[in-house]
Parts: sequence; C-alpha cells; structure tokens
Amino acid sequence: MHDLLAITLKRLEGVSDDDRDVLAALIGETRAVSAGRVLVEEGSCPQVSMLLLGGFVGRVSILNEGGRQISGLNVPGDFVDLHGLLLKKMDHSLVALTDAVIATISHVSLKLLCEDRPRLMRALWGETVVDGAISREWLLALGRMSATERLANLFCELYVRLEAVGLAADYRFDLRLTQSDAADMVGITPVHVNRSLKTLREQSLLEWRGGSAIIHDWSKLARLAQFDPTYLQPRLISSDQNPS
Repeated sequence: MHDLLAITLKRLEGVSDDDRDVLAALIGETRAVSAGRVLVEEGSCPQVSMLLLGGFVGRVSILNEGGRQISGLNVPGDFVDLHGLLLKKMDHSLVALTDAVIATISHVSLKLLCEDRPRLMRALWGETVVDGAISREWLLALGRMSATERLANLFCELYVRLEAVGLAADYRFDLRLTQSDAADMVGITPVHVNRSLKTLREQSLLEWRGGSAIIHDWSKLARLAQFDPTYLQPRLISSDQNPS
C-alpha cells in the first residue's frame, strides 16, 4: 500500500516533492471495509474525501423501483470523491463493490492545502477532470455501442488503469467484481453480460472467470471497443505504460 500511495502521489503533475510530502502527511489511517459497505450516502454532506488503496468502489445511484446504475468505478490509487469537497450535498452514493482499503483526508485540511499550494490544487483538479473524461467515455458507450462493445471497452479501460498502478501486467489482472456489477456499469442485464462474455471468449479475445481477467488479443479487443486511452491522461504515469 505504501508503494501504491507513492505511485498515486507521483502522477500528480506539476507539483513539487514538498507538495507531495505535505499531502501524504494529511492522509489519515487506513481502514478496511467489506464489500457492500456504503461509504458515502446520497444526500449526505461528507466532511472527508477518500483515497482508495485496495479494492473497487462504485459511484452508485438507486432508482425508485430499486434499480441500480453504477456511473463510475474507482480503482486502487484513485481519489474517490474529490468533487465532494465542493458539493454541498452528495447526488450519489459511494459503495465498496469489493472488500476495500481506504484512507481519508479531511475537507478542512484539503481546503487549506489548496489555498496555500496552488500547484497542488491544479493537480487535484486534474484528477477530477479525468473523472469527467471517464464519465463521457462511459456515456458514449451507453449511447452508441452494443453490449459486447461496451464490455470490451470497460475491460480495456480497467486494464490500462490497473497497469498504471502496478496491478495489471501481461494482459492479466484481478477483477473480483460480479457480473451484476458489470451489468450495472454498462447498462445491460446480467444475462446479457454472460452472453457478451461468451462472445468475447469464443472470439479468443477475453476471459473473465474466478475473479481473474485475461485479455488474449489486445489489438482486436481494443479495436472492437474503439478504445483510445488518451482520455485517461494524466492518470497514466508515462506514455510507455500504455498497452500497444
């Protein structure tokens, strides 16, 4: 987790080592949370933001009839909810989709830090800009791609994001989400997820079983997904870490 924190701080562009040290000093004790735990409730006014050091956290909205949409996914190394620093009231919930490890930073400390260190403020703003870019990519997939293309796009994105923090390599990574989680991310039913995964498997592009994902043919999967990792900058630490 120490290495993951170092990677997270390193990718903050345009800041000094002193800025990083000051931010690191504000990060509170880490704590483990169980899958399904609601970390922030819709309508609440949180006083802290979180850094995710293990597991996956989803940005979740619940419809009146009980349906669920996951509109964002945080992976280890992400600042989960920097936007909560400025929102007066949360318009969505944050839920641990797997067992997770988080660290908190108080909003009071973050606000003082941003006032005193404008370069760090711009870097953290950059993190929220990337969140917006990811949301636009997901919206494009929901509106214009087939179910199989949406899943292909999701797996391409997750591989790149996890590789950037040392949690994926050789086109393999752990993904202990459920098919229902994936369905709520790409806007289809779990049955359609199963069918689409079968299609990708039969085409020798991708397997996802037992919490492990294996991409057999990156070029073909990325082409099917129309995937271009440009929107993930500056989350990627360096361009040579992009899969080719």
